[in-house]
Formats: sequence, C-alpha cells, structure tokens
Amino acid sequence: MTNTVNIPTNMLPEDGRFGSGPSKIRPEQVQALDAGARNLLGTSHRQTPVKQVVGSIREGLSNFFQIPDGYEVVLGNGGASAFWDIACASLITRKAAFGTYGSFSAKFAKSAQSAPFLEDPEIFAGKPGTYRLPELTEYVDAYCWAHNETSTGVAAPVKRVEGSKEQGALTLIDATSGAGALNVDISQTDAYYFSPQKAFGSDGGLWIAVLSPAAIDRAYGIAKSVSLPGARRWIPPFLSLTSAIENSRKDQTLNTPAVATLVMLENQVRWLNDNGGLAWATARCARSASLLYQWAEKSDYAQPFVSDENARSNAVVTIDLDESINASQVVAALRKNGIVDTNGYRKLGRNQLRIGVFPSVEPSDVEALTKCVDYVAEHL
Repeated sequence: MTNTVNIPTNMLPEDGRFGSGPSKIRPEQVQALDAGARNLLGTSHRQTPVKQVVGSIREGLSNFFQIPDGYEVVLGNGGASAFWDIACASLITRKAAFGTYGSFSAKFAKSAQSAPFLEDPEIFAGKPGTYRLPELTEYVDAYCWAHNETSTGVAAPVKRVEGSKEQGALTLIDATSGAGALNVDISQTDAYYFSPQKAFGSDGGLWIAVLSPAAIDRAYGIAKSVSLPGARRWIPPFLSLTSAIENSRKDQTLNTPAVATLVMLENQVRWLNDNGGLAWATARCARSASLLYQWAEKSDYAQPFVSDENARSNAVVTIDLDESINASQVVAALRKNGIVDTNGYRKLGRNQLRIGVFPSVEPSDVEALTKCVDYVAEHL
C-alpha cells in the first residue's frame, strides 16, 4: 500500500483544517490582528485599548450565553488546564465528585486527587464512547464533569445533580471543546469554564469562566479561610480565583496575556453574536456533525464510534474505520492533499478519524471532506 493519493483539486474543501485541537481561524480575525498592530499589539494589558477589548469580550460572552443575573464572566492566564488547579485551590471546599469518561474528563479528577488539602474525590467512571455523570454523594461540595469529551467525541448533558443545590454543592463544568458549539443553560452551572482555541477561534493560554454568585461567594470564603490558624490550604497567587475576579471586573487579567489571543477572541465573539449567537452556532455545528454521522452510517467501511445517538458530540466527531482501511494512512494521504488534523486521539488507540466541526468550519467543507475520505479509501 501507498499513501500517495492525489485527490482532484475540485473535490478538496476550501479550508482543510478539521482539527479537534486548534480551530480554524477566519481571515477576518487575521485582519483584526493586522489592524490591531497599530494600537493593541505590544500594549500593556492595563492600558485602555486592551482593557476595551477585554470589556468587549466579557460583554459579548455575557450576551452569547445569556447569563443569569449575578453571574460574571471572568478571565485568567494559563488555559483551562490551569483552571483545574484553580478550582482545587479556590472552589472545592473539602471533597468533589467527578464523572470521568475519557482522557480529558479524568484530568481534573487527578488534580483533586493530588491536592493535599482535599479529601479523595468520588470517581464515577464510564467507558470511552459513553458518558457517566456523578451521583449525589454525602459530604461532596462540588460536582464536576466535562460538557464535551474531546478524546472520544462524547457530549454529556449539563444539568445539576438532583439534590446537589440543596446540599450546597457547586456544579463545575469543563466546557473547553463544547463551549460555543453545544447548547447550554448556564443557570445549571456554577462554573462553566473553557479555553478559546476551539469554538471561539483563537489561541490557547487563556481561561474563561462563567461564574455563579454561589461560586464567587465560595471563592471568597475559601480565600478568607486560608489565613485562619492551622489552615492546611495554600492558594498560590497565580491560582487565586478571587484575584482573577477582581482583575476581570477591571477588564484585565492578573498577568500579561497574549494580546493577539484577545484580539482574535473578541472578533470571533462579535462574529458569533452578529450571526445569531449560541442558537446559530449550535445549529451550524449540528448540521456539520450530522453530515459526518450520516455519511459514516451509510458507508461500508466507516461507522460512528459513539453508538448512543444522544451522546454523540456536535463539536468533535469520531468515526471508526474498518480494519481493512488503515486510518493512519488515510490521515497521511489527506494531509499530503492539504487536509490536516483528522487523526484520532492517540491514547484511545483506535483505527479512527476525529474531526472538529466548530462554528468556523463551513458545513460545505465537511461534506467535501467525506468525499475526499471516500476517494482516499478507494485509492490507497
């Protein structure tokens, strides 16, 4: 076999980026960077021009998610993975319960397991390709799971565990690859946090969290308790959620951010809102995802990895290939034709394609991709 397959140019999608990691960046975002070179790039994040960009992002996301009264959009440095440690330091009082069903949903749980001032968390584990939500558990003060499991293409419902609010527990949702691509009722969460490199078409290194009044109160209460005699908890300044809240209220971050990331994010949020907000974005992603699922179901060599239709993600689609078709060779052939980042998650170890269908991806490009995969599979 060879992976030297030349796909006819009239079959190729206009944009060949389908990665589940970085999302497609629209030309308008690059133009915004060019325009920002005059008065934004290289400017201190504590100066008015950059603070205006942050203010626009916070206002735009508030409108996009239609956040309830009292909720706040907070930004910080470090990416969503940093927020796992921030939550351990500033949101989990004593013990958390986790739903884990893939590599990324399990990482937050591992952070809680390693925190010396927290009790061992309760883990409710599901098999890859399914989801498992945490159950009401005595003495738990935070329930945590991922809206979208990037590694497997599974989307989980976002709804408070019954009885958790009466228990005084928070609901913390890792939304990195789901935010902006999947529908959500923010009132069902206390922290809905994500990085901007997926649906929000920007670069990493930043975290954004939509926080409820209860989460904000919890953060300030824990911060106050740290100074009590005999307290075991330590909140490093970089992981201080109260510091992030106070800086965000001033439309800035604690440390210097990548201003280019802010510029691209602000442009993307405005683009999403101008086109119809969350309802428009989720419908667009659902259309692209359905093209892939329907193609796989009709194929004689491909099938959706997630068998439960209600658990299939409209943000990241995973497609298993028959053993007679080597997925690595398909991915390599696609890449040589300019279609990049369709490889499956390496740790899952399946003969699989994994395709990001975030809002910036044109559904027509997704349809063209299916035809290109068929062409490559036939000619390998």
